[in-house]
Amino acid sequence: MPMTYHLVQLGCQMNISDGERLRTVLENMGYRATDHEEDADLLGVVACSVRQKAIDKVYSRIHKWNRWKHERSLLTFLTGCVLPTDREKLLDRFDLVFAITELPQLPELIRECGVVTAASVRAAQHPNGKLQPAAGAVGSMSENTEYWKITPQHSSRFEAYVPIQNGCDKFCSFCAVPYTRGREVSRSSAEILAEVQQLVQHGYRVITLLGQNVNSYGRDCAGSEISFAELLRHIGEIGERSDREFRVYFTSPHPRDMQTDVLETIARYRCLGKQIHLPLQSGDDKVLMAMNRKHSMSRYREVVANIRRILPEATLFTDIIVGFPGETAQQFERSVEAMQEFAYNMAYIAMYSARPGARSSRTKDNVSNAEKKRRLHRLTGELQRISAAYNRSLIGSTVRVFVEGTDRKPGYLSGKTEGRLVTRFAGTDERLIGSFVTVRITDCAPLSLEGVPAEPVRHGSFPAAATAAGERIL
Repeated sequence: MPMTYHLVQLGCQMNISDGERLRTVLENMGYRATDHEEDADLLGVVACSVRQKAIDKVYSRIHKWNRWKHERSLLTFLTGCVLPTDREKLLDRFDLVFAITELPQLPELIRECGVVTAASVRAAQHPNGKLQPAAGAVGSMSENTEYWKITPQHSSRFEAYVPIQNGCDKFCSFCAVPYTRGREVSRSSAEILAEVQQLVQHGYRVITLLGQNVNSYGRDCAGSEISFAELLRHIGEIGERSDREFRVYFTSPHPRDMQTDVLETIARYRCLGKQIHLPLQSGDDKVLMAMNRKHSMSRYREVVANIRRILPEATLFTDIIVGFPGETAQQFERSVEAMQEFAYNMAYIAMYSARPGARSSRTKDNVSNAEKKRRLHRLTGELQRISAAYNRSLIGSTVRVFVEGTDRKPGYLSGKTEGRLVTRFAGTDERLIGSFVTVRITDCAPLSLEGVPAEPVRHGSFPAAATAAGERIL
């Protein structure tokens, strides 16, 4: 009977992407995935130190798993985005703690714990003790990003994440990423383009380029790499040469680095999704300065004006933090005003929480939890009001929807427009999942659309995606 593993993935899309490469390594070692953690021989967490709530889940899981060790033999590991302080506290609770960039060494690390698999034997026989990339892996990488060589095991048959960089150089005072992932390292553009081309050829319909600050892509390579706009242009050309319908998105850009050449490239190519996620974090210049965001409201306003001019059809998403240390009621009101001014289609609003290691953790958290909740609810209400007005303007129009699955409402399927607006439409044929369908909008809610098919639909190339064993907790 093969050994089994269960993986818990916490946090952002980058962690999900890392988990897809982790699954490849484990399955090349002979492990097989199981949805039942109580049956697994190997239990792992792809962690996220960005939010305390995610770290609390790590403690809860490992406490339970270590109790199970009294009853049976099992091995535990921790990887992902882990702050040095969290890593130190968790070292003696897990059997293995390793950085995701050390993923190629995992077979050898497991062998050192006394678990022998075919892959760990191969790794031990290799001069550098590393797992060699599986057949079909894309390209070659610099040594510190060798894990990108590993072919990911995508959890969907029609949606894929493609990492283009790792780390961040911005050092926002509230953010843990530079301390968990290090400084910015760009992936080879040749590898990125080869992976995108391969995904398109295999029928993937939605591809998301990932990075902590995608629009600074290539700047760490001293002129040896192309710019982010050029990378998008090459991807756009793949779309022009292909007879397949697909969309490419990216997350996340930084307002300081967002240039018009990126927007002009998106406008030029049909496969580049007309949706921009532009984190604001606060509508007040003094708070932005305390956050070390390195952009002012005037700079942000300039970028949004360029988006509206060059991509008038694009939707606009953002991130906002409420209750940052020292944020006054008046400063919060400027975030409300920014929500009104920029008319976001979606905003991911978070209450501030300190992360050890991030610079803001040394500042007294002087906004009460009750006040943070009040500000969160106020800003959410404003978002819903603004989004609802935009959605009402779409009633009677037709939109192209990528079908992702069945909706909670019986008799409906659900997907997203090109602008990534959630849309459900009347229909029960699950063969449409993974397809593009033209939908006529008949109704809306503050953050979603509803409609009916506007034309006879063709079935997608793929059945509904089978979720890889394990958990993804966002």
